[in-house]
Amino acid sequence: MSPSRTPIVYIISAPSGSGKSTLVNILLKLVPNLEFSISYTTRAPRGSERNGNQYHFVSREEFERMIEAEEFLEYAQFDGNYYGTARRFLREAEQKGTDLLLDIDVQGAAQIHQKIPDAVSIFVLPPDKKTLEWRLRKRGENDDQTIRRRLDTASREIEKYDCYNYVLINDRLEKSIERVEAIVVSERLRRSGRSLSEEENAIVQRAERLRLANVKEKVQPVLESFREPRPRAES
Repeated sequence: MSPSRTPIVYIISAPSGSGKSTLVNILLKLVPNLEFSISYTTRAPRGSERNGNQYHFVSREEFERMIEAEEFLEYAQFDGNYYGTARRFLREAEQKGTDLLLDIDVQGAAQIHQKIPDAVSIFVLPPDKKTLEWRLRKRGENDDQTIRRRLDTASREIEKYDCYNYVLINDRLEKSIERVEAIVVSERLRRSGRSLSEEENAIVQRAERLRLANVKEKVQPVLESFREPRPRAES
C-alpha cells in the first residue's frame, strides 16, 4: 500500500467474553498492512499485562489532559475507568499506507462513525447467553457478581448490533476467522476501483452475506436468549 493513502478504519465490537480478542489477534496475522490501535486506559494493569502491549496505561490526570487537548478519536468510561483511541494512530496509518483496526465498545463505535462515516463496523455476537456465561467462567471469571454484571452489560450492548455494517455470530472459531477476514479483504477490493477476478468476487459475496440486512433473522434467537422471560399472566 502506498503512503498517504486514506486508511480504511475497521471497528470491531463485542460483549466481553465473545472471543473478539482471539479473532483480532489471528486476523492481524492473516491480513497484511493492517495496524492495530492499542487503546489508552486509566485502569490498572492485570496479571501479565504490560504497558504498550494490551493497553497504554496512564493516570486519570493524563487521560483528562489528553481529552482537553482533543487527542482522542473516541473515549468512554466503563466501570469507573476511561478507555480511548488516540488520533495519532490514524495519522500513523496514513503515513505508512496501512489500514487501521479498532477494538472498541459500542459507545466508542458510535463516536468513530460520527467522525469517520465510511468506517467499517463489525459486531461479534456470542451464540447465546448460556455460551457467553460459560466462556466467561472458562477464562477465570468465577465471581457470580462479576459474571452477572458482564451479562447485564452484554444484554445492553447486543441490542445495538443494528448500528453496525456487518454482524457475525462467533459459534465456531475457524468459521468466524474466515468471515471476519472476508469482510476486511472485501472492503479493500470494493474500494480498489478495479475489475475483480472470479475469486475476488466470491470473497465480496461471502462478506455480503454478513451485512446487517442479511443477518437480522439469524440474530433474533441470540437476542431472545438474553431477554428476560416475561412473567406468565395469571388466569
